[in-house]
Amino acid sequence: QVQVVESGGGLVQAGDSLRLSCATSGRTGSSYAMGWFRQAPGKEREFVAHISGSAVITDYEDSVKGRFIISRDNAKNTVFLQMNSLKPEDTAVYYCAAYSGRSTSSTPTYWGQGTQVTVSS
Repeated sequence: QVQVVESGGGLVQAGDSLRLSCATSGRTGSSYAMGWFRQAPGKEREFVAHISGSAVITDYEDSVKGRFIISRDNAKNTVFLQMNSLKPEDTAVYYCAAYSGRSTSSTPTYWGQGTQVTVSS
């Protein structure tokens, strides 16, 4: 069984930065792609960013490109989301997901409980 645990959320002001962490257990760190998703109140969960198992491939949702950076430390089975220049519209519960394979084209399968990010204007 794979466990996924997010941390690092909080309340910040517009323009601030925040780094989310996602720790996984139950399998080898580099075996699977990982992704971040978010869900704002009243909205569907949406893709934010993902990274391949080898960290060679990353991809971002258009509204966060140039502001967010996804990275991973496979030795520590941890994925990070560095969020810079935060905007009020980034306010959401952020979820980390472990994919079913090494490729980012595989399916997000194991989900964490989410961490709240609130950006005040």
